[in-house]
Amino acid sequence: MIVLGIILLILGFVLGISILWTIGIILLVIGVALWILGALGHAVGGRRHYW
Repeated sequence: MIVLGIILLILGFVLGISILWTIGIILLVIGVALWILGALGHAVGGRRHYW
């Protein structure tokens, strides 16, 4: 999700499409939040480990 957010940010910036920029930021924030929760040992989405 983090990688997809970064890709959308780059595409939105290069192509000048603001909706891609906004969606990229949202996906990036959600991905980082899930990553932090998983790193702290909390079960994310019913899974203790995510591969």
